[in-house]
Amino acid sequence: MLRFCAGAIKAAGDSPALDEEQRMTDVATERQGGDRPADEQADAAASDRLNREMMQRDLASAMLGMVVERDDPGHAVVSMRVREDMTNGFAITHGGLVFTLADTAFAIACNEDHRVTVAAGADITFLKSTVAGQTLTATAVRRARSGRTGLYDVTVVDEQGDAVAEFRGRSISTNRTI
Repeated sequence: MLRFCAGAIKAAGDSPALDEEQRMTDVATERQGGDRPADEQADAAASDRLNREMMQRDLASAMLGMVVERDDPGHAVVSMRVREDMTNGFAITHGGLVFTLADTAFAIACNEDHRVTVAAGADITFLKSTVAGQTLTATAVRRARSGRTGLYDVTVVDEQGDAVAEFRGRSISTNRTI
């Protein structure tokens, strides 16, 4: 698991509270990787390395305390604990920050190879409000990828598993490489 902090990624071992989560993540990853063909494992490793480089420069996600729970080609899970300074005038989580969490998961999922891939557009539907102290988790999944374009769905849930928002992102791969 990766934790963003002031523009740098820290391994879970840098925080005692995350050590147990890291162990559980390592076990889950080991199980998933053990069943995958070698070329898929290599693609996942390359994607993970490229996304780590991208996320090391992502100061916005770092400032918001986002944690990458899973980073596989076409699939990403990112969580964020809602702080008081993330709420709006109604004392609920600011919708722009829910969008930002979903967008970060989308960015990780769609950057699957050496090409820089960016958003061509995105839509979000807010389903439930949340408040400070809650943890939101965004799960991004590739729905389609053809040529330079892709389509990804992101579901944001609270710690109870209730849907908070549904996000659909459309990606386009550029000629730039990471």
